[in-house]
Amino acid sequence: MEQAKIDRINVLARKSKAEGLTEEEKKEQDLLRKEYIAIIRRNLRAQLDQIDVVNPDGTTENLGEKYGNQKAN
Repeated sequence: MEQAKIDRINVLARKSKAEGLTEEEKKEQDLLRKEYIAIIRRNLRAQLDQIDVVNPDGTTENLGEKYGNQKAN
């Protein structure tokens, strides 16, 4: 996510606490937050897909291959 969008999220959060937001600003804040959360989830999923688990029998299992095809939450 671009730094300008992150800065805008922070500006809207501070304004919300200080004086409140207009309906248009609330919608903008909601869209920016949803975009930010989607990016965080996508990055986390990519990291988790790279994890290898060593089973007690010594075999290695990649979590991305095992669970990667399931629908993300």
